[in-house]
Amino acid sequence: MKARQQMLAEILARLEPLASQENLRGMSRTEALIIVQCAERARQGRLRATFMREIRKEEERDRRIRENGRQKFSQDQGAIVIQKVWKGYLQRKRIEQDRRMEMEFIGMLPSSSQTTRQNALAQAFVGEESRRTRQVEKEEEFQEAIAKTHESLTETEGPDMKERMKDQIRQWFIECHALTGRFPDYPDEASGGSYLIFADKTPEQVRQELEAQAQENKKKEQEKNKDKVKEKKEKKKKKTKEEKAKKDPEVMFKVLPSKSIPVINAGHEEFTSIWKSRYDNKHPSQSFDSETLREEKRKQVEMEIRVQVDELMRQELRNLRLAVDREETRPLKSPKKKGGKKSGKKKKEKDLTPDRSVDSLFEELVVIGLIKKSLLVTLNDYIGDCLYLGSTLTLANKIPMPSLFDIRQNIALYGVLRLGSHDIHTMAPLVRSILLVGPSGMGKKMLVQAVCTETGANLFDLSPGNVMGKYPGKNGSQLLMHIVFKVARVFQPSVIWIGNTEKTFYKKIPKEERRMDPKRIKKDLMRATRQLGPGDRVMLIGTTERPQLAEMKGLCRFYERILFIPRPDYASRYVLWKRMIENQGIGVQQTQSLDISALARVSDGYTPGHILQSIQSVLTERRLLQLTKKPLVASEFVVHLAKLDPVYREEEESLKEWFYKTPLGKKNIKFTKDQQEAEEARLAKEKKKKK
Repeated sequence: MKARQQMLAEILARLEPLASQENLRGMSRTEALIIVQCAERARQGRLRATFMREIRKEEERDRRIRENGRQKFSQDQGAIVIQKVWKGYLQRKRIEQDRRMEMEFIGMLPSSSQTTRQNALAQAFVGEESRRTRQVEKEEEFQEAIAKTHESLTETEGPDMKERMKDQIRQWFIECHALTGRFPDYPDEASGGSYLIFADKTPEQVRQELEAQAQENKKKEQEKNKDKVKEKKEKKKKKTKEEKAKKDPEVMFKVLPSKSIPVINAGHEEFTSIWKSRYDNKHPSQSFDSETLREEKRKQVEMEIRVQVDELMRQELRNLRLAVDREETRPLKSPKKKGGKKSGKKKKEKDLTPDRSVDSLFEELVVIGLIKKSLLVTLNDYIGDCLYLGSTLTLANKIPMPSLFDIRQNIALYGVLRLGSHDIHTMAPLVRSILLVGPSGMGKKMLVQAVCTETGANLFDLSPGNVMGKYPGKNGSQLLMHIVFKVARVFQPSVIWIGNTEKTFYKKIPKEERRMDPKRIKKDLMRATRQLGPGDRVMLIGTTERPQLAEMKGLCRFYERILFIPRPDYASRYVLWKRMIENQGIGVQQTQSLDISALARVSDGYTPGHILQSIQSVLTERRLLQLTKKPLVASEFVVHLAKLDPVYREEEESLKEWFYKTPLGKKNIKFTKDQQEAEEARLAKEKKKKK
């Protein structure tokens, strides 16, 4: 996550100077000429003013000389003037020296000893910098030497290695055929090939090992007969030991073997075999040792050549089987598939950008503006309280609306937990998309930012206004969706935000928005969303204020969860006023004197955005400085709140009617009706029992 954020910050930092240049280019030629002329006239005016001031001073000096006459000094008076100047100079030097001593005494300036120490530190720093530069140079030399040794080893020793390996493998073929009567199975490349069998072995060693295996097989048959006799003897010995243990009451503690001694012995053996005979005087400049480098690279070259030899010897083994045993190649048995339900075949998505790296696609989306840096907003910053009148509303045959606290809990459940935890994402039912419906100012965008902050997800902005004019053409929307979902899958978790999502699913596009073509990504967006599986931590979150303008079926088919955010109730408004005022830097004592309950009642119908706007307009820097003399009063907030337009009942009722027509809204109504019927039946039974 840190690397991803750093990469995004670097790309945005590169784009900042370009954006500033674009802003400056908007000036016309005449405006630029006027600015240059004003600056030049001001400069000439300042020069003229200083020139006239000097002329005026010279005229004043000449006038005084003419009136008073030129003053003549005697010899004594001239000496006194010179003494004054010299004494003043000496005194200034003494004061400067005393001031320096005083500053050194109080530690504001470094003393002579400290200066020497600083010089030593500076020299040490210079030495460290030189060492670092030498390290870089030596590292470059070492990398060049690695490439050269690899090339020289492959050219000089490569053919000999290849012939030696072939001899080993052919000897193995012959010996196995002599013992078993058929050629062996060649190991797969995944299991290591012939390296596991012939690791650092000569053909004579291979022959000796095969003879030893034949002798061991004979010995095993003889040992099987002896094992039965030994078992009887061991049983008798155990019985005698148990009898002795019963007689002897003393118990002896055995010391376990040390775990560190084998490590120390291995290190000692490595030192004596490799490093003891070598002297550091040969490498005073800390250069690399060519011998050790060749030994290390020889193993790597041998592994590369072994892969080539294995391919050749597999073909040779096939030819031997056909020639000697007249046996065709043995087909490898594929692992049996577990029985189960046959899942429907899914068409693999074509990669439209096979030649592009994911990092370049990520940078392209940042430059275009489809990937944006999310604001640092936690889920706790979304303030709200529970609905305390839920049970009373259900008894009164009224469906209670969710509170802001319920919305925050649902966002945590569907968004944060599923994107933040891989285990929860795989175990929980798959939810690809969420729709947030509510009036403006309810914090829908804030919830999207909170999900990105809590999970560390990338924020992709596919709002119709942001997508307009990007990737035009017939296949432009398909390419756009492919790049976005490809980058979102690689750099998961990811959040794809679609603001004003009703425009993407318009029933009828208005005339003023036909040029924008907001529905052009609809088909490709739905097709790409269906490709998301349980392993893809990618969430689509849509926000809308006017869902009535969209097609009901298309919108509800695309968004699997719809969260309706109504106006805040009294409890939520009370908490909003209190917390938002305290966040502006006002203490608890000052908020206690404020009538927050009255503000919560008056602000019925206003959104959290309206409340925050009124608080910020009242609590300016000047007003915060006046709090000690003039405490806050609720009427100050009411004045600014009255200037804003609230969410009217008609607007909220239209949103409720739309929500109750959705599949989730219908399920909610049915559930509440069932609860009411069950409650009425329970009350009726209680009345009968009382009678």
